[in-house]
Amino acid sequence: MSRIVPVNKNDFIDVVFEDLTHDGSGVAKIDGYPLFVPNGLPGEKAKVKVIKTGKGYGFGRLVELYEKSPDRVEIESSDIHKYGGCQLEHISYEGQLKYKENQVRQVLTRIGKLEDVVVHPILGMDQPFHYRNKAQVPVGEKDGKLIAGFFKPRSHEIVDTNESVIQLPEINEAVKTVKEICSELGILAYHEESHKGVLRHIMARYGKQTGELMVVIITRTADLPHKDKLVEQIVARLPKIKSIIHNVNSKRTNVIMGATTNVLWGNEVIYDYIGDVKFAISALSFYQVNPVQTKVLYDKALEYADLSGEESVIDAYCGIGTISLFLAQKARKVFGVEVVPEAIEDAKRNAALNGMDNTEFAAGEAEVVIPKWYKEGNVADVLVVDPPRKGCDEALLQTIIEMKPKKVVYVSCNPATLARDLRILEDGGYKTVEVQPVDMFPMTTHVECVSVMILKEEAGTK
Repeated sequence: MSRIVPVNKNDFIDVVFEDLTHDGSGVAKIDGYPLFVPNGLPGEKAKVKVIKTGKGYGFGRLVELYEKSPDRVEIESSDIHKYGGCQLEHISYEGQLKYKENQVRQVLTRIGKLEDVVVHPILGMDQPFHYRNKAQVPVGEKDGKLIAGFFKPRSHEIVDTNESVIQLPEINEAVKTVKEICSELGILAYHEESHKGVLRHIMARYGKQTGELMVVIITRTADLPHKDKLVEQIVARLPKIKSIIHNVNSKRTNVIMGATTNVLWGNEVIYDYIGDVKFAISALSFYQVNPVQTKVLYDKALEYADLSGEESVIDAYCGIGTISLFLAQKARKVFGVEVVPEAIEDAKRNAALNGMDNTEFAAGEAEVVIPKWYKEGNVADVLVVDPPRKGCDEALLQTIIEMKPKKVVYVSCNPATLARDLRILEDGGYKTVEVQPVDMFPMTTHVECVSVMILKEEAGTK
């Protein structure tokens, strides 16, 4: 017998919000039927309009607040808040941390069935605004001028903005300045529908410790109109500029970067530090966007690895070698694997940059390369994984279980897939000792975690 939905589309109802979803929407229940409402906070009483219903849940829009949460922060209503990725900007920072820590605890229990794991209080930021060191924004046209900002949800309509509360000031200024210069020079924006025009995206990257700025101009055409004047103006108006790059993406695609990259002015890379480790960052490099919290995250990973200098360590999903080089400071040998060949070249370059000759990097899928290493006799004492949001591949998890490194350090950007993978490793003979949430992305719903596992036989818990 099918369930009767207790509300209808366009109904106005009074609710009390009980919880938050993974994307920061308030959860209200009507006779047990969940209604998800953006901008609602637990404990608040409100009037909402039902905008969509399904068999198991529905969606609503906040109409009026009767009672506000003490965690609510009044902000100016703006497109940046609605569409700019700051889903939690209306929650006090203390409230955001509480929400994220609770989210981690809930998924570990619900998905991972991990009842007795120590979950430490989340590590937040002293200054949770203006932390991102990279932006890549789409470009369009309106009223004869270029606009650049972000897409409205579920559309490719660009919302023009010169300011983001989560971007570093240098990034905001760089994007705004390049947009203005391109508009003044009459460089046309790219149009998706017709696949005509020139300028697709503007990217800016900034080394927070070095003060070095990179600008990347991404176009449909190999020819960049007014190239010399564009470079001249960028250099004149952005004093911290060290690198101006031209990337060509001629395809009909949502992928931002194309295959051809040329240096227009300055260096191919800029540099930055995480702790004492120096990194070269190219236009295509993956590099964590919050350098302050990245050090917090990696320091915790290094602490959990607890290296004495005698260990062999494997770093799966090593990227440009950021975690690998942190580990190499204390390990006898670090082996890194990453599916992107360009990232492996960056990792090798960064190892050489820091004089770390106790590292070895291989390009390929972790779930293929690490089993191959295992068969060749390369058995790690400590294995570190930092996978994408989908979590670890099943083949890699099975190899870890067979290889039996004494310790597994799992760095995660998705608590749900972390909980799933920890459960698999627990069933394969490991025990999760502790989990440390880290707030890498204030004002957003994302949360990172570092967890450490040891063999149950090592822990004395058969």
